[in-house]
Amino acid sequence: MTVMRQIMPFIAATLLAASCSPQAAAPPDPAPAHAAGVQLFQYPWPSVARQCKDTLGPNGIGFVLLSPAQEHIAGPQWWTSYQPVSYRIESKLGTREEFRQMVQDCHDAGVRVVADAVINHMAGIDSGTGVAGSSFEHYSYPGIYTSEDFHHCGLTPNDDIAIYSDQAQLQNCELVNLADLDTSRPNVRETIVGFLNDLRSLGVDGFRIDAAKHMSADDVAAIVGAVEGEPLIISEVIRAHNEPVQPEDYLGFGGVFAFGWSKDLAGVLRGGSLAPAFQLRDGAVPSDKAYTFVANHDTERADRHLNPRDEDLFRLAELTMLAGDYGTPVLYSGYAFDDRDAGPRQDNGRVLDVVCPEQQFRCLTPEVLGMAKWRSLVGAEPIQNVTWNSPVLTLDRGGKGFLALSIADEPRPFEASTALPDGEYCNLAAPDQCGFVVSGGRISGSVPPKSAVALHSER
Repeated sequence: MTVMRQIMPFIAATLLAASCSPQAAAPPDPAPAHAAGVQLFQYPWPSVARQCKDTLGPNGIGFVLLSPAQEHIAGPQWWTSYQPVSYRIESKLGTREEFRQMVQDCHDAGVRVVADAVINHMAGIDSGTGVAGSSFEHYSYPGIYTSEDFHHCGLTPNDDIAIYSDQAQLQNCELVNLADLDTSRPNVRETIVGFLNDLRSLGVDGFRIDAAKHMSADDVAAIVGAVEGEPLIISEVIRAHNEPVQPEDYLGFGGVFAFGWSKDLAGVLRGGSLAPAFQLRDGAVPSDKAYTFVANHDTERADRHLNPRDEDLFRLAELTMLAGDYGTPVLYSGYAFDDRDAGPRQDNGRVLDVVCPEQQFRCLTPEVLGMAKWRSLVGAEPIQNVTWNSPVLTLDRGGKGFLALSIADEPRPFEASTALPDGEYCNLAAPDQCGFVVSGGRISGSVPPKSAVALHSER
């Protein structure tokens, strides 16, 4: 089969789908660099749309990171979303039309949409039928890929990665049996670009590049460089000190998630301090390329990072992240689980709608949403007047914002100088708390347990 004959069915289907879809809404004005994002893990598309309209937009959140949209293997586990079998926009999270409408609704709310692009690999099982009816075998995806389009590294007995310090294995062998695409092949690149452009035609503003470290930076650069327009690119490159591939290798075409920063933040807060958190960096990744986070769907299933099960400490970590000036914060909302493989509740292969507050899903808390709003209001104002009187840290963001954070388990008093104008203020992190008075450049009050007092010059 020639390269062109192999990819033409997919390209034709993509073009037909795009031509039949209503025109994507123009994206909102670019979110300022300081605006936070949020990962809504395994939220169905109608639920994402509702979150954009009711919660994210009104609280100044700049973008939403989705779970993968393409067709995947069937099953109740969360990781089935990360085993694609085609590039049809049809999954347990919704249909193509629901996806298009969600993007439109989010744009209408001023929220940009970042898709999770699984382009390193396909499925990790021998054969089956995807959730939209596409039949496949491990190395055969009719009309898309054949065996020659995958790496067969021959470096380990089962072709799986065995030694992560070996770059050849890391980028040419399989990640836990997932059929590893040879992204150096022109037809593979062209097919992936067609998929990403299809998402762009539906209004998507950017992409999280899943498992980016398992593809060479040159391959990823060639693929994203061929995508229409200038989408936001955030690569998943987990920092490990003994590995040859590092996040800095992927900065030439976008940003990266700050895994090292997240792990270090957990160490600072678990150690009972706050002040060092504002000095943390992720290696040599500059602030404008770093996407900071406390937890994501992978790290919440491990112990090195904080996760929602840490409850008050997790909330404090997200408040601390929002208060800082390094990177772009990405908040996290997923669902509760006892089995690390378990996915959210489904009915007939579809994830059930999420209505906050909801028992299984851990929705964003009022404190975190208020702090996201505070961050959007203080903008890029510099951090000033930092004072650490354990267990309370206070700071200004220029003359626009004042913040007091406490790591204590009980309310703690504070008194500090501030550049805020004299007057009475309300706490954006707890909207029912007002009566904070600035007089002569001084302010005093009480910080709730493991929480914040966040004041803004607009009161």
